[in-house]
Amino acid sequence: MYEYIIGKIAAIHPAYIVIETNGIGYQIASGNPYRYSSKMNQEVKIFVHQVIREDAHTLYGFNSLEAKQLFLRLISVSGIGPKSGLAIMANDDHDGLIAAIESGDITYLTKFPGVGKKTAQQLILDLKGKLGELAGDLTGEVPMELFTTSENPALEEAIAALQALGYSERETKKVHKQLLQEPVQSTDEYLRAGLKLMMKK
Repeated sequence: MYEYIIGKIAAIHPAYIVIETNGIGYQIASGNPYRYSSKMNQEVKIFVHQVIREDAHTLYGFNSLEAKQLFLRLISVSGIGPKSGLAIMANDDHDGLIAAIESGDITYLTKFPGVGKKTAQQLILDLKGKLGELAGDLTGEVPMELFTTSENPALEEAIAALQALGYSERETKKVHKQLLQEPVQSTDEYLRAGLKLMMKK
């Protein structure tokens, strides 16, 4: 129904951003909302996909058309819902994801929250050979400002975002300890680092 929304970033939360346009604030679910931290109160273009269910109308947002198309391919697979699709998309290594599907790497695919062996096999069966045109830069990279205060709410926000994606408290506690050893970074950078650590477990 909607292709994209152009508006200002009004708020950022662990699981979504709020885009204000024409006096209306749209809540848009995002795999990494904090990638927009440097764009607060600035106008952005977010590609969206709407999912309508009995109890909710949800907008899922992406900062490139290619990323949106990859998400749509993922949720077309039996066993992959929008939340799981978004959690898979949160890891910016989309080329790695496509390579894993192409090579039948079940071990890589089962590292995503909500993806078991059966779902990983279904991903490979349904999408192998169909994602080649989406390879390349799918991240729609947004430059980030460094986090420079002495406190570290950025790390706590990143952990909350990981939990919003479906990672368990036990999993995020392990990652939290490892991220504490990193230099202070922005929430976006902590979240990206956390997602990479999740893929190594």
